[in-house]
Amino acid sequence: MTKTNLVLLHAPSVYDFRQESILYGPVSDVVPSTTVFEMYPIGFTTLAEHLERHGLRVRIVNLAVRMLNDARFDVEKQIRRLHPDAFGIDLHWLPHAHGAIEVANIVKKLHPRTPVIFGGLSATYYHQELMDYHAVDYVIRGDSTEEPLRQLMHCIIEGSEPDEVPNLTWRDGQGRVQVNPLTYSPETLDHLLMDYSYVVRAVARYRDLANFVPFQRWLGYPITAALTCRGCLHNCLTCGGSAQAFREFYGRAKPAYRSPEALAQDIRNIQRFSKGPIFVLGDIRQAGIEHAERFLKAIEGFDGQLMLEFFGPASRDFLQKLGKAAPNFVLEISPESHSEEVRRTFGRPYSNEELEDTIGYALEAGCQRLDLFFMIGLAKQTYQTVMGTVDYCDHLLRRFNKPAERTSYVHPFISPLAPFLDPGSLAFEQPEAHGYRLFHRSLEEHRRALLQPSWKYVLNYETEWMNRGEIVASTYEAGLRLNSIKARHGLVDRQRAEAVEKRIQKAIRLIRQIDDIVGIPDERRRKKLLTALKPQVDAANLSTVCDKRELELPLGLLKLDIPRAALLLLSDLVAKTTRGVRRAVSYPATEGRPRPDFVAEPPLDQGGDAP
Repeated sequence: MTKTNLVLLHAPSVYDFRQESILYGPVSDVVPSTTVFEMYPIGFTTLAEHLERHGLRVRIVNLAVRMLNDARFDVEKQIRRLHPDAFGIDLHWLPHAHGAIEVANIVKKLHPRTPVIFGGLSATYYHQELMDYHAVDYVIRGDSTEEPLRQLMHCIIEGSEPDEVPNLTWRDGQGRVQVNPLTYSPETLDHLLMDYSYVVRAVARYRDLANFVPFQRWLGYPITAALTCRGCLHNCLTCGGSAQAFREFYGRAKPAYRSPEALAQDIRNIQRFSKGPIFVLGDIRQAGIEHAERFLKAIEGFDGQLMLEFFGPASRDFLQKLGKAAPNFVLEISPESHSEEVRRTFGRPYSNEELEDTIGYALEAGCQRLDLFFMIGLAKQTYQTVMGTVDYCDHLLRRFNKPAERTSYVHPFISPLAPFLDPGSLAFEQPEAHGYRLFHRSLEEHRRALLQPSWKYVLNYETEWMNRGEIVASTYEAGLRLNSIKARHGLVDRQRAEAVEKRIQKAIRLIRQIDDIVGIPDERRRKKLLTALKPQVDAANLSTVCDKRELELPLGLLKLDIPRAALLLLSDLVAKTTRGVRRAVSYPATEGRPRPDFVAEPPLDQGGDAP
């Protein structure tokens, strides 16, 4: 019987979301996950694969999805039945500050002697403060924690202190916090395997699909991601993944890239079992045009839906090459604002003429769809500027969307910068210099803010140009206007547009009601009134300023290639069993070290880590 060494737990943004009445607003309208941010980070799969390749057993448990899917799902019962050597919890982005810490507290209550490990960009930023929580034993810092985590796991299994583990913050035997140097930052990503085959194998091993699903609607829309790099060349004002943030807080002096050939192979490997779109994270041109063109050559002939993001304008020549290499390509560009001054201040110094040239070149090259993302809550952006951005979207649709002439089209979105400015970003570190005012700075302040009754009060910032109330009001008005424009241009049908308008109007009424309730001095009465609003609040929380289905590309009936996934699993098991038989004599059981990975998992009804 083989023991699971590490269980990776993904918490909802707010642990008590099933009980709390919180109007989250449109914080997740333009991402696949819901308002509880149930999508676990791509790093879970690379961590698990790296550890398993080195003989450790890893299991992913997506608590957030389980809680969303089943109102009666018992988190404590699930965690009580798990008995790994350690638990890992992600705190990558700050919206998980409440849920991650609450889940850590539950783990420590049920398994007081089992170590709890945190990781992620926000965990790195707040590593010292995290050690103030009794439930946190270790924080692995940086953006590449696969190898430090492997070393830490061996220390935990052997019972030794991790003095030499790089990037680690930990508590020693005397209770003193130790901060090991942040020295592990690989120069490339070619040591990783990123084909998701670990997930396919693990689902079969644990007979457990429910806990591995990346987000709630994934089985119906199985979008996956391929990673081009860690780090960034740009310094966008509110981004916690900017070049400066990586240098100052995450130990990365320059980006680490995936080789073009390895990236192309990742994509082809994913296509073995998924017919869904594959999103290439990071602009493939960051490492240079030669690097990007090597990728196009390596991916040539790929017939799946390939989504790419560009951080700036592109030439006609490059887009023609992209169209030939991947004829079913989709582009995502985030101009942030129609105002060139606002865009330049944010860190995107290109003109509207360059943007529109790029759109034209992309459609000419056969781009199947071009999504444009605009943001509310930026420096130098006023209420009137936001409405000007909506008018600009109308201009783009009139110029580029001509259904009679082409099947591809431009699809704009607008959403607020919410709920938080990213720690480590220029705006967070120097708010006054960039026209921002911060309401929360510490991890604990953000954790408590997430329990506020509406996203207006959760926001950790306002600007010189718009206060929190104006950011909220402009978001809803922009949503109403853009929804009407999309309906007029045929991007959404009348029924869907009417449903979005009703949800926005409902959200506006709820915001006003919540504002009135917040002003009531009697805490008991406030709580009672907010609880009474919960059914209405929950109904208004999903797809507020746009219908989330607008993000989705059309897929055929066969979204997941189950036969191929089964074949992939079978070939992997045969190969491992063959290796295991050959190695059995040379791998006696050794104390304090994981057994070889050919040992079979016990059936779920015979004990072990049952779901």
